[in-house]
Amino acid sequence: MKQAVSAPDAPKAIGPYSAALRAGSLLFISGQVPLDPVSGVMVDGTIEEQTSRVLNNIGALLAAAGLTFRHVTKTTVFLADMNDFAAMNRIYQTFFDEPYPARSTVQAARLPRDARIEIDAIASCDV
Repeated sequence: MKQAVSAPDAPKAIGPYSAALRAGSLLFISGQVPLDPVSGVMVDGTIEEQTSRVLNNIGALLAAAGLTFRHVTKTTVFLADMNDFAAMNRIYQTFFDEPYPARSTVQAARLPRDARIEIDAIASCDV
């Protein structure tokens, strides 16, 4: 059985998809871009500011499902510019503890709303 998960302190989906979806013991969090959850406007600023906003949005969806970043088992990071990797990574690591989730990081030609970063995540409710 699938159950959509949303949070008042995370942006609403900007298309025909769920911001997060629980299926069995897994929570799938759709790619999050740095949207302010109140205004729905893209957070302008550095890659550090955008990364922080994205991860705070993911944290809000995790909390709405009764989970934390410790439950995250896999992430995919999409960067508009791979030169932002080190700065993104400095912020990213402050949200997670060891053992860190598995991760893929790729450069994308263009991200939704011309964001500099997008991150999706999978969390296990059993962790």
